[in-house]
Amino acid sequence: MPQNDGVCFTSSSLKIPRLPSYPSLSDNLASQLARTRHSVFQFINSVRNRSHHVKNSPTRSTESAQSGFGIFSLIRNSPLLCSASLSLTRSTEPTQNHNIGKSPLLCAASLSLSQQDSTESTTQSGLELPQKGQSSGRYDEERVLISEVLVRNKDGEELERKDLESEALTALRACRANSALTVREVQEDVHRIIDSGYFSSCMPVAVDTRDGIRLVFQVEPNQEFQGLVCEGANVLPSKFLEDAFRNGYGKVINLKRLDEVINSINGWYLERGLFGLVSGIEILSGGMIRLQVGEAEVNNISIRFLDRKTGEPTKGKTKPETILRQLTTKKGQVYSMLQGKRDVDTVSTMGLMEDVSIIPQPAADPDKVDLIMNVVERPSGGFSAGGGISSGITSGPLSGLIGSFAYSHRNFFGRNQKLNISLERGQIDSIFRINYTDPWIEGDDKRTSRTIIVQNSRTPGTLVHGNQHDNSSLSIARVTAGVEFSRPLRPKWSGTAGLIFQAYDDMLLAKLETVYTGSGDQGSSMFAFNMEQGLPILPEWLFFNRVNARARKGVEIGPARFLLSLSGGHVVGNFSPHEAFVIGGTNSVRGYEEGAVGTGRSYVVGSSEVSFPMLGPVEGVLFADYGHDLWSGPTVPGDPAGARYKPGSGYGYGFGIRVDSPLGPLRLEYAFNDRQAKRFHFGVGHRN
Repeated sequence: MPQNDGVCFTSSSLKIPRLPSYPSLSDNLASQLARTRHSVFQFINSVRNRSHHVKNSPTRSTESAQSGFGIFSLIRNSPLLCSASLSLTRSTEPTQNHNIGKSPLLCAASLSLSQQDSTESTTQSGLELPQKGQSSGRYDEERVLISEVLVRNKDGEELERKDLESEALTALRACRANSALTVREVQEDVHRIIDSGYFSSCMPVAVDTRDGIRLVFQVEPNQEFQGLVCEGANVLPSKFLEDAFRNGYGKVINLKRLDEVINSINGWYLERGLFGLVSGIEILSGGMIRLQVGEAEVNNISIRFLDRKTGEPTKGKTKPETILRQLTTKKGQVYSMLQGKRDVDTVSTMGLMEDVSIIPQPAADPDKVDLIMNVVERPSGGFSAGGGISSGITSGPLSGLIGSFAYSHRNFFGRNQKLNISLERGQIDSIFRINYTDPWIEGDDKRTSRTIIVQNSRTPGTLVHGNQHDNSSLSIARVTAGVEFSRPLRPKWSGTAGLIFQAYDDMLLAKLETVYTGSGDQGSSMFAFNMEQGLPILPEWLFFNRVNARARKGVEIGPARFLLSLSGGHVVGNFSPHEAFVIGGTNSVRGYEEGAVGTGRSYVVGSSEVSFPMLGPVEGVLFADYGHDLWSGPTVPGDPAGARYKPGSGYGYGFGIRVDSPLGPLRLEYAFNDRQAKRFHFGVGHRN
């Protein structure tokens, strides 16, 4: 019988490239072992051919027939060594592929079968591959009886750690003592041992013994974990890494557990919208693990203006630096998609753009990213006309109507500066206003805004003084000019300070205000505190102090929304009667006319509402209000409340509907008060 010459199949090395998403180690190991399948088919075909040769040989045919298994007889008389291995090594050869050149992890798998002879050397021979169209599947079904299954180290000796031997034996499914196995089943159990994560290689060796075929899985355990080196993780907290690897110190490295840690690191970046992931991993000598983390830093940020109609790049009216200074994303930072979304929202709230988007682009440096912000500008200004209703007119269905005419420019000088000139005119009311706002003073890093106001107004005095005995109305004329400065103080908090001069009443007001807003939604939490101080620059100028506070809290329960609000204030010093607090009306206590509840130095008003959707933009509302002047009406100069027999306190309740519109909610409400009076209220916009 000819010698069963040594046979060896080895797959080529595979280097894990640097990819946008890091593949799991277990998947890579399974993939490499799967590549040995073709080699197994080649081996079976070769054995089959040699078995056929033995069967036709006059000197061995009888011996084969006695055994009943051609392949078994061949193995019994010519012991075979069958090995499959998987190893992780570091590449020392240069590569021309730039994408995989930076990855230090090499994964190699091999399967070999050879004849073992203590007296004769083994020589290689060629193999006959399966013919085209020939099925190789049946070779997997040829079974060999295995008498014993052992797990040993790569030198064939017992493992020092019995727990690792137990892990390998537990992973076996098909390979058991006194079982008939196919090569496919052995191959699958090699997969399972490697997939347990504790071993860097596994070589199944079939040895002919006096008692039968012994199958030995020669394994090489991973090293014990002794330390971690992490490179490139600039924003990843060190505590996160410490917690992830803490339980593994001093234990054998488990590749499945290592794969879970890598996924958790990638998940940390994903949850925060950061461009970062584990790009490479290497197990060094001495049990050290080296992680390479890739974080995409922002290289450059540019603004691209697009035409509103064609979508093609065009020249914009807004200065690019006016947009760039709004962004919290800066050059050199790890790019965050969540931060980018907030920047898009910030630019959108400037009111200059119809559409805003950020497009990441590859930079010349592969570890960096360029950002392009595409913006579509809206028309910057123009004329408008409209109308409204004065809350100070209490008699006559049309006497409260006001017409308005305005010119506005929202992007003065291309710096997002806003100019508004408006005129409102009614039968009694008239307001001429010039308002100029710079939302971010140039050179200020605190995002301070400046507003300049000039106003000439004439408003009805019926809120405080009521109608005169001859049914004529008292009007109050004011000429005011002032400047205000505002800036963010903390997240959701803003502050305002200003000076306002008012003629006729001869007073100079210093104004301070702070506002907290939970969000832009009207139903969210809000708190505002306002203080005005009259400064007596001249002895005859008014000298007083006025404080006012407002709070609101919204709660959603299913489709309904509950809204609770509370406001109050107090004024001390020498002030004009029409500077007192008035209670009652559409934005105060509904069911009463404007200012009909009271006029006082102090006040408190509480309100509760529940709204619910009805049909499309229409929603229904139930409400209840209460107001009180805290018995301060008689202390107002001239006691206007006592002269008009205002009660000083009262409540109202009712129902209504609200409809969303471009001007804000249109409110139509019907209210009852505690004096058995009923009244319709119509308003535009949210309540104060």
